[in-house]
Amino acid sequence: MTALTVLADDQFGAPMPDELFNLPPIIAGVDWFTKPVLLALLSSVLVIGFCWAAFANPKIVPRGVQNVAEYGYMFVRDQVARPFLGKDADRWMGLLLSVFFLVLIWNVMGVIPLAQFPVASHIAFPAVLALSIYVLKVYLGVKHQGAGGYFKNMMFPPGLPKPIYLLLAPIEFLSNMIIAPFTHAVRLFANMFAGHMLLAFFSMVGFWFLFEKLTPMGAGVGVIGVVMTIILTGFEMFIQFLQAFLFAMLAAMYIGGSLHPEH
Repeated sequence: MTALTVLADDQFGAPMPDELFNLPPIIAGVDWFTKPVLLALLSSVLVIGFCWAAFANPKIVPRGVQNVAEYGYMFVRDQVARPFLGKDADRWMGLLLSVFFLVLIWNVMGVIPLAQFPVASHIAFPAVLALSIYVLKVYLGVKHQGAGGYFKNMMFPPGLPKPIYLLLAPIEFLSNMIIAPFTHAVRLFANMFAGHMLLAFFSMVGFWFLFEKLTPMGAGVGVIGVVMTIILTGFEMFIQFLQAFLFAMLAAMYIGGSLHPEH
């Protein structure tokens, strides 16, 4: 721990980024089993349980959990799958619906009491999920277009003057093979990381000036901290939904690009 970290902890009691995201093991001696891992496992169980309760024994007139799940299904089908997959949308609804709900619950964990940690703010989780989607994308591209056809369509879009390909081909290769999966993961991670930091900061300001160091002047700052925490929590919930939508949409776009290279 650096002198600056010690100074910040001693004077203000504020959690440092290292304390917010590098959490100790839940079970002593099991270093990998931390709070983010527990929440990720719990999120998977919740998605499976939710889908099982909704679709294991569906009713003609949906009620309760099935009704909520069908609204989610129609949203993913109409806003995510069909625009990019067309007639193949129904084949991939299971994957896309699972990805959407999983990422959404990962994110919502950041505002649930006691949990209060967005799983996607640990880069390992969105990275593994994005890599899985990308491996599937390459596999489908090679399967449906052939290895040569897949890389040709990726690097040499038709209809352009041939000299342009000298510049365009390496850019397309870099964009599709490296930048695309990187940004797919980092976009989700960065938004959840930043949101968690902001909520932690303003909630700490409110707690510190209202409970730890209450003064007439500090009380106003503390109230501002509480109000900002409430406002940012609402905004963060919108961002959590938006990032789940974008992650699933990009997954559909990548899969659709491999199945239908002409688009």
